[in-house]
Amino acid sequence: MLHREIPPADVVGGWLLRMGESGVARAESGSMLVYCERWPEQALRLGYWHGEPVAVVVETDGEDWPPFRDWLAQASASESELLATALQVTRWERDHRFCGRCGHATRRLSHEFAMQCDNCGLRGYPRISPCIITLVTHGRDMLLARSPRFPPQRYSTLAGFIEPGESVEAAVRREVMEEVGVEVGRVSFFKSQSWPFPHSLMMGFFAEAASRRIRIDGEEIVDAAWFTPEKPPQLPPTYSISRQLIETHRKAVAIR
Repeated sequence: MLHREIPPADVVGGWLLRMGESGVARAESGSMLVYCERWPEQALRLGYWHGEPVAVVVETDGEDWPPFRDWLAQASASESELLATALQVTRWERDHRFCGRCGHATRRLSHEFAMQCDNCGLRGYPRISPCIITLVTHGRDMLLARSPRFPPQRYSTLAGFIEPGESVEAAVRREVMEEVGVEVGRVSFFKSQSWPFPHSLMMGFFAEAASRRIRIDGEEIVDAAWFTPEKPPQLPPTYSISRQLIETHRKAVAIR
């Protein structure tokens, strides 16, 4: 598991995650981690992996490495946490090399995930975008929808970003109404999942529909329909929280 204490500057080696723009290098052992006596100078320390220091380095020659999503599909929960952390902090560092207040160059702090502007004193931290993801149900049936970005035939749960000043419960009701025109009653929390595409924290909910009438927005959603647990459409991958919401509901209402 990942222990989130950044190793001090005098720690120069340990486990290393080698990342490219779209994938992760596979070690000879088949793992995403390789052990290095000395990390590359540009490596970013992440914490401790099963008691050993761990860092990530971004390389330019990783075009043929297995894609991030392929790793997530086979990773354990702790490995997924490590990969999500590495993805988010490396991209945050890449995109925040200059101060958002005064425009001067920033520098990485060694003891925490932070970029410091020495000109105006502004300190920036990794961006995390809170999102809701919701399975709407009516009795045993599930409301699933298609985004224009999905692979052909795939349907999934409804999701969206939480707006400033909004509670998560209010975001659930607003997103469901905006995307499929359905009013929901009881809303209950399921679980959360870090989703590093690009920097989301997905908070999963079940929501009970007050009616079955659907009115899609035609932009974010191109189709939506009610499905029975026994005859679902093509679903999201098993490692996603959307699939976990669906499978939890299917198991709960299974006919015995």
